[in-house]
Amino acid sequence: MKSGFISIIGRPNVGKSTFLNQVIGKKIAIMSSKPQTTRNKIAGILTTDDYQIIFTDTPGIHKPVNELGKRMTEAAYQSTRGVDGIIFMVNFKEPISTGEEMIIENLKKTRTPIFLVINKIDLAKNKDDIIKKIAEYKDLLNFKGIYPISALDGSNIGELIKGLLEVLEEGPMYYPKDMVTDHPERFLIGEIIREKVLLLTKEEIPHSVAVTIESLKKNDDGLLECYANIYVERDSQKKIIIGSKGAMLKQIGTLARKEINNILGEKIYLELWVKVKADWRNSNVVLKSLGYDLDNY
Repeated sequence: MKSGFISIIGRPNVGKSTFLNQVIGKKIAIMSSKPQTTRNKIAGILTTDDYQIIFTDTPGIHKPVNELGKRMTEAAYQSTRGVDGIIFMVNFKEPISTGEEMIIENLKKTRTPIFLVINKIDLAKNKDDIIKKIAEYKDLLNFKGIYPISALDGSNIGELIKGLLEVLEEGPMYYPKDMVTDHPERFLIGEIIREKVLLLTKEEIPHSVAVTIESLKKNDDGLLECYANIYVERDSQKKIIIGSKGAMLKQIGTLARKEINNILGEKIYLELWVKVKADWRNSNVVLKSLGYDLDNY
């Protein structure tokens, strides 16, 4: 049996979470068109009879403008230490940016095998465009392999897995065979709620939202009861999330409850409250209380 750990890093919105969900075959990471959706490292566990690969999805690496951003970027770089391989994911449709150049400079410091994964090739007009994109990157770093893929439809992911297995050694099964993530239900539920806020709101709201699960337990009838807080930074944001006569908050709760039912396979009673914590993204104390603590990474 082969086993090992693979970190996935890249700029925001290159498709890391979509890739992780596609590989695992189950939704374990939330997705959104909004940049910086992923805030925590999320492990996805792929197990077969022959191997177990533990993938780590990380926050998109960006130029931080607040304490939360600093922690997210540091968490992404921390994830590349002590692993068996690194997936550096880029967007086929985007030119090489200063962000990618910064990541490449950091990756030059490691001896860990690095796999360049060019995502979103389903958007390519022809094969020549893919070849050109490979040529743009191939000499920038000593890549162990270069794999054009589509995380959306799964194209060429099988070949990527084969390449990753070449750098893994024989080892133990670190997690039970039926386990697909190391995060508890509380984390998944909180992320699903936040995903629905991202889906239904715009402008500055998505970046200002955090979710905590205050209580999660089964009642005497076997129904999962969940009470969650949605935190924002200003009263004006609170009003937007609640909406006219509570319509927005109700819609967030309805969508979240349906998704939680599907993922966990059990019915849930979900009650949401919206609270204000001014400038929470720059407060070390509040960040820790909300779970954005580097010690937890």
